[in-house]
Amino acid sequence: MLGRVNHVAIAVPDLEAAAASYRGTLGASVTEPQALPEHGVTVAFVTLPNTKVELLEPLGDASPIAAFLEKSPSGGMHHICYEVEDIVAARDRLLQAGARVLGDGNPKIGAHGKPVLFLHPKDFQGTLIELEEV
Repeated sequence: MLGRVNHVAIAVPDLEAAAASYRGTLGASVTEPQALPEHGVTVAFVTLPNTKVELLEPLGDASPIAAFLEKSPSGGMHHICYEVEDIVAARDRLLQAGARVLGDGNPKIGAHGKPVLFLHPKDFQGTLIELEEV
């Protein structure tokens, strides 16, 4: 069911500072910030030869990233995203296996313009999992 790792997401309190650190200190290519109001975040992607790192900054007080940063003010790893060929089939299989899909269970469009779902971290060793259809 799982394909390759699409990205690892890092919650950051200051997206501009994080992007500058990746560009300047690590010499990485970083995309321009993109606001995703439906998800409550602003994102930028660090492009690597084999995957991406997603930098997440809260967009508004109701952002799930704001709550994460209250517990970890300097930021940290937020989730890992795996690719799947058919997100609805993957969701149905996971639900049958007892996994919990966050939200209303229906895919939303993510930062790459593709359907995504999030899986409860308590079902996956404390790690929030995002699935993205490719």
